[in-house]
Amino acid sequence: MKLPREFYLRDGLTVARELVGKKIVTRFPEGMTGGIIVETEAYMGALDAAAHSYRGKTERTKIFYGAGGFVYVYLIYGMHLCTNVVANVAGVPEAVLIRALEPTDGVELMKRRRGKNNLRELCSGPGKLSQALGVTKNFYGADLCGEEIFIETTDFQATISATRRINVDYAGAAAEYPWRFVAAGNVFLSVKH
Repeated sequence: MKLPREFYLRDGLTVARELVGKKIVTRFPEGMTGGIIVETEAYMGALDAAAHSYRGKTERTKIFYGAGGFVYVYLIYGMHLCTNVVANVAGVPEAVLIRALEPTDGVELMKRRRGKNNLRELCSGPGKLSQALGVTKNFYGADLCGEEIFIETTDFQATISATRRINVDYAGAAAEYPWRFVAAGNVFLSVKH
């Protein structure tokens, strides 16, 4: 069952933790791809020096200021796209980075998109999973309650652990916040926890 808008209209920490174990899906004419979310990171707006919205609203971050349940896509290192879920109510700029998936649907299509055959390598990082799912810059602002990209409930069971986030050392004290959530022990994580 597809997650309703209400799921996303909560604080980013709650959404980040509860996204672990859900399945993200993309649908294209060439096929459907999807995977269980096994790693997320919360970015908490004005409270969080690691968040893109920390310094306020810009053309890039305007999507954060609308209601939750939409996609925020951005480019890192000039080459990798990162897929994020906007959280909370309008005016509260929070988001959740999806860091890793356990591939479940359309695995052969994912392998072609990634040019990789190793299942473990398909979605074990934010740029990797975006490429595997076929996410492009055009997904900026996509509605997660729509048909092209959405998140579903699953029966996946895991112990969820909280750790510090990855690659945010520039953020001072915020780099230490335990706002990364992982399915403990899952082999598809981007890095060990």
